[in-house]
Amino acid sequence: MTASPHILVVEDDREISTLVARYLRGNDLRVSQAGDGREMDRVLADARVDLIVLDLMLPGEDGLSICRRLRAISSVPILMLTAKGEEVDRIVGLEIGADDYLAKPFNPRELLARIRAILRRGGGPAGLDDGVRRFGFCGFVLDSGLRQLLDPDGAQVSLTGAEFDLLHALCLRPGRVLSRDQLLDLTQGRAPGPFERSIDVLVSRIRQKIERDPRNPEMIKTIRSGGYLFTPAVTAGLAEA
Repeated sequence: MTASPHILVVEDDREISTLVARYLRGNDLRVSQAGDGREMDRVLADARVDLIVLDLMLPGEDGLSICRRLRAISSVPILMLTAKGEEVDRIVGLEIGADDYLAKPFNPRELLARIRAILRRGGGPAGLDDGVRRFGFCGFVLDSGLRQLLDPDGAQVSLTGAEFDLLHALCLRPGRVLSRDQLLDLTQGRAPGPFERSIDVLVSRIRQKIERDPRNPEMIKTIRSGGYLFTPAVTAGLAEA
């Protein structure tokens, strides 16, 4: 049998942490709990974790610092918990590599839905590529089976899960203007919030990694009042047998 996904909840409020852990365990997930960054490090040293639910307001090292530190060494998915209305923290968190965010107070069912959506993306987008696994553009190769991007020199480009899924969605639809709402639905399966900025942040991060001049992008063009356009010619190869 396949082991249930292991979720690490990093939250210093014991009541919230306990309620979240109990709810997730009741929905067939394994859960570990940590109250701060040091406890989190101990859990990560002892066990494989499939996703981290990370509160931003923590004693000692705050959540943004932890997220930045994790991204320097790991691609483990991170779902941030933020205070209601703290849009700046959410944007900064996405910029430094978080995969999604949820504002407090939240419904545990929504948290579970977000976790499952991130875990599904981590397993590879199903049903979108019709058997096509490798995509080439401007010397880059995106492999949807291995979930990796190689640059023109053959070196692997570090991408978070959310970055990979957005680039994959663009490779599947070159030459088409895609709105932010469409891209959010394609990659995260959810409707946008009133101040949704996650797609813009992800595009900015991807540009930093693939564009010659991210300030004057040639591959991912911004279309005023439209969304984004992936301009390269994309070649697709069949999945390996």
